Amino acid sequence: MTPTNRLEPEQGLIIVSCSREKLVTTTPVPALELYQGALVPHLRAHIAPAYRSRIRIVSAEHGLLHPEDQVGTYDHKLRTRGEAEALQDRVTARLAADLRAPALRHVLVVLEPLYLAATGCLFDHVPPVELTLLPDPSDWSGASTVLSRWGWL
Repeated sequence: MTPTNRLEPEQGLIIVSCSREKLVTTTPVPALELYQGALVPHLRAHIAPAYRSRIRIVSAEHGLLHPEDQVGTYDHKLRTRGEAEALQDRVTARLAADLRAPALRHVLVVLEPLYLAATGCLFDHVPPVELTLLPDPSDWSGASTVLSRWGWL
């Protein structure tokens, strides 16, 4: 992709899951710094700061996190469909505005099925966008292919 085809930050959105591996801290840190597993470390290492604001993290404990949201160390994993459904309101309330933004053209979702269930049926009501869904929360190869196509890597 040539630089003229690079997506502007507001044209793309990345939705990933939290990870069990977290920074152990006694004080809250930005969500993008807390998670040490799955895709988050790759996103920190490869996505330019201007694009990092377009990352969203689905957390079993906190719902939908923006990268700068301050969070502390915790241990909570979605284990049942019921837990995912209980989380839906907190996730969809924050995600709805992102998905309806007029400039949005591409969404990359890298969530295992239970975390995807926490997003509810929100994606059924999204204006036409290119939606890529990867069900393995550690699939950096697939995610990097999409992000390269966007010109974000």
